[in-house]
Amino acid sequence: MRRIPVAAVWLAGAVPFAVLLWDTLQGQLGVDPIRDIEHRLGRTAVYLLLATLAVTPLLRLFRVNLVRFRRALGLLSFSYAVLHLLAWAVLDMGLLWGQALRDIVKRPYLTIGMAAWLILAILAATSSNRTIRALGPRWKALHRLVYLAAPLAILHWLMAYKIWPSWALWMGLALAILLALRLPGLRKLRVR
Repeated sequence: MRRIPVAAVWLAGAVPFAVLLWDTLQGQLGVDPIRDIEHRLGRTAVYLLLATLAVTPLLRLFRVNLVRFRRALGLLSFSYAVLHLLAWAVLDMGLLWGQALRDIVKRPYLTIGMAAWLILAILAATSSNRTIRALGPRWKALHRLVYLAAPLAILHWLMAYKIWPSWALWMGLALAILLALRLPGLRKLRVR
């Protein structure tokens, strides 16, 4: 893993966007292309957020050290969350900010999604080495907000549908496992 540059994570992280762009240009998005664009960007943000949360359990359980990729994964997750929000604001809401704000207040799944997005924005804004040094020990406490952002993101995903999609439920289960592995009693687990 030491030989793989962090730039490779950024390149791999760009693949879902490139595929989405290709599918859009080829007209392969289905009957509601705006919804497909929004949902694919949002799902990718959640996948990358779960990958970020998987770094520590992978190290503790299997001694697979991906710590140097965690920041890139987190920033990629936020990047897709920004694209998800922009797709909604531009394509769905037509940049009608008053209507968008009313929808965020009126629809609980949008309120929850915006809360998750704001947390991710704070984490992204405080992820530079300079900010880490400036905040000192408070940085780690601040970045524990990811444990709130991830369940909010999954809940936003589930609530966006009238019928809960099974894949979102599986992602919720994966998140529950990742969070449970951080409990004090399970931290000492090792797989040989």
